[in-house]
Amino acid sequence: MRLVLLGAPGSGKGTQATRLKDQLGIPHISTGDLLRAEVKAGTDLGLKAKAIMDAGNLVADEILLGMLKSRLAQDDAKPGFILDGYPRNLVQADALDSLLASIGQPLDVVIKLEVPGEAIIDRCKIRFEQEGRADDNPETVKKRLDIYADQTAPVANFYAQRGKLKEVNGVGELDEVTQRILGVLATGTAAANG
Repeated sequence: MRLVLLGAPGSGKGTQATRLKDQLGIPHISTGDLLRAEVKAGTDLGLKAKAIMDAGNLVADEILLGMLKSRLAQDDAKPGFILDGYPRNLVQADALDSLLASIGQPLDVVIKLEVPGEAIIDRCKIRFEQEGRADDNPETVKKRLDIYADQTAPVANFYAQRGKLKEVNGVGELDEVTQRILGVLATGTAAANG
C-alpha cells in the first residue's frame, strides 16, 4: 500500500499516519519529521530549514524531493509507505509522480482529511502549548492555512483527476477517524464522512 495523507496543517495527518503504520505494516514518512531531524542534528540543511519553518514558510521542493528519494530507497519502504506533508503543491505532486514511476512504486490512494479551519486553529494552539513547536503558534498557523489554501488544496484536484483521491471526515475521536480511513482503504469508497 502506497498512500499520501493530505489535509491542512493540524488536520491530523501525522497522528493518523502514526496509527496507520502499525495497522498496515508500512513506514510513515513525514517530510516535517525528516526536516525536524535535520534541525535537531544541527546540519546546514537543518539550520536553513529551521529559519524557513519558523517563519511559517515552506522548504524548497528540490530539498524535500531529494530527502524523499533517499528515504524511499530504504528497505522498509519497498512494500509501501504513508507520505505525510508531501506533496504540498502541484509541482511537488508532479515531481512525486515522476519519482514513484521511476522506482516502480506508483501511489495507490490519496486520503484527504477534511477538518474545518477553526478546529485546526484550536488543535494547533493546544499542540503549540504542549510541544512548543514554533510552527504551531497562532499567527504562523494562520499563515500556514493561507499557504495551504493557495498551494496545497489544488493538489487534491490533481489526484482526483487521476482517480486516486478519497475524502475522509477528520473530525472526531482518533479511533473513529482511523476506522474511517481503514474503511476507505478496504472498500475504495469515494467518501467516508460518518
